[in-house]
Amino acid sequence: MFTGIILAIGHIAAIQAKGGDCRLTINTGKLSLKECHLGDSIAVNGVCLTAVELGEHHFCADVSNETLSRTILKSAKVGTPVNLELALMPTSRLGGHIVSGHVDGIGKVIEKAVDARSIRFTLKAPDNLAKYIAEKGSICINGISLTVNSIDGAHFSVNIVPHTLQETTLGNTEPGTEVNLEVDLLARYLERLMAGEAAVQQHSNVTEALLQNAGFIK
Repeated sequence: MFTGIILAIGHIAAIQAKGGDCRLTINTGKLSLKECHLGDSIAVNGVCLTAVELGEHHFCADVSNETLSRTILKSAKVGTPVNLELALMPTSRLGGHIVSGHVDGIGKVIEKAVDARSIRFTLKAPDNLAKYIAEKGSICINGISLTVNSIDGAHFSVNIVPHTLQETTLGNTEPGTEVNLEVDLLARYLERLMAGEAAVQQHSNVTEALLQNAGFIK
């Protein structure tokens, strides 16, 4: 688990094709790995990855095809900057919100505008994720815990303060850029809970209209 409070900006140092997927080597910049061990989780642009090799200023992680298909890591190149966060510890302050590191989908930056000392970003979420985004709710963008300012259909806006612009990759993010999105964890579980028994029933092509057309019901 993570908080969405970015600790450092690193970059992709190497990409190695490996058995059909890939292994990334990530330079961690100012982030210290002294307390990390093999098998620990590290969030890379909001994607929870497992460290399979550790160095003084880098770690390696295997990235599955599932992760590549659902995140912007699929378009990562050597030199691509990434937001980094170590896993939450029981003694840590929960400064952001509860983040799992399981990306729900890819959004896109639509607009970037100056708003006093902040920058207001307008983004578009995939249509299937829009229902989980609420005004003044939490959302994770490239691993960053942010508050939703407004929501209009699948479009939503966030304000980024100067500190966050300086300490994360959002400072250099421009319209057209794709980003990883993780919606609020509670919203996903609440939807399934409210579905009740329907959540475990198999989908069927048999509808009421089909039965009426076939003469089984009137």
